[in-house]
Amino acid sequence: MRTTPILIVALMLSAIAASGQTSSPAPASKTWPTLDGTVMLPDFRFGTGETLPQLKLHYLTLGAPHRNAAGHVDNAVLLLHGTGGNAHSLMNPLFADVLFGPGAPLDITKYFLILPDDIGHGESSKPSDGLHAHFPAYDYDDMVRSQRMMLDAMKIDHLRLILGTSMGCMESFVWGETYPEFADSLAPFACLPVQIAGRNRMMRYMAIEAIKQDPAWMGGEYKTEPVQGLRTANELGMVMSSSPLQMQKLAPTREASEKYVDASLKRMMASSDANDMLYYWNASRNYNPSPNLEKIAAPVLWINSADDYINPPELGIAEKMVKRIPHARFILLPISDATRGHGTHTVAAVWKEYLAEFMRSTEPRP
Repeated sequence: MRTTPILIVALMLSAIAASGQTSSPAPASKTWPTLDGTVMLPDFRFGTGETLPQLKLHYLTLGAPHRNAAGHVDNAVLLLHGTGGNAHSLMNPLFADVLFGPGAPLDITKYFLILPDDIGHGESSKPSDGLHAHFPAYDYDDMVRSQRMMLDAMKIDHLRLILGTSMGCMESFVWGETYPEFADSLAPFACLPVQIAGRNRMMRYMAIEAIKQDPAWMGGEYKTEPVQGLRTANELGMVMSSSPLQMQKLAPTREASEKYVDASLKRMMASSDANDMLYYWNASRNYNPSPNLEKIAAPVLWINSADDYINPPELGIAEKMVKRIPHARFILLPISDATRGHGTHTVAAVWKEYLAEFMRSTEPRP
């Protein structure tokens, strides 16, 4: 399983800091009855004009589809992971164990949950499968379109909710504009609906260039990972996902800080592929839903946290953009012992009640 530095660090901070110990393992999740599925999309055409003879999309499901009197599935929920994650990312106990149980906001006895591996991630088609740097340069529009095609293949023509974290948050905004009537509600967590620019793009660009400028990358045809470039990219990911309050608690001394960095990078390097990383960093290059926010018809619950280094609140972007979305509510979670920087999107206990209220308020009328 290939995992992004942002995902690793966010989940490490969430799980370890929640326990209050720097040496505790992540909490064990309940055993959830997931089912694996795969869709093969023939002759998939990307926004660049490039094509793949077959695009493979892997996904997990939980619960069972319910069909209404007209035979349409009316309880499907699409859960979208972050950059470099996969279908298992939101099976993290800090997310799944809080949301999926009886009476919880996404109770699997009530809802049919669908967790896809996006293009370039997990068990879906990606550069490291063999095409390397010749893999099509996918973007978020390609991801959303392929998700729609996946749902078509699953005979699902409507969604009760789309909930996305980080990259999935951005995809949720793309979904809302591209297919305005497809979902009853949208829950984008930890992103902004504007072009990736400023420090955010600078750091992504630095990570990409660190890999490309490592001579060992060899234009993407390396036999062993380009260690120096990959390490720098992972280090940037650590900084982007950092939470100063939690990191100070986790590593209150110089020795502890250095030990934390060494252990984190060792884990990241063991699970990273340079081409995959380069591609998923660059997938955000043309993301910019801001011109068409008024097209989003579904109710929106949009949540960011004040300690999110990737989406800093001092920019004032969210407060401006939310006014342009017809039925949206923006919540900025204040920094607290419970928040985990960008990784707060996975710590469901922090925002569970907001989601529960949102699900009640958007329940379709009989």
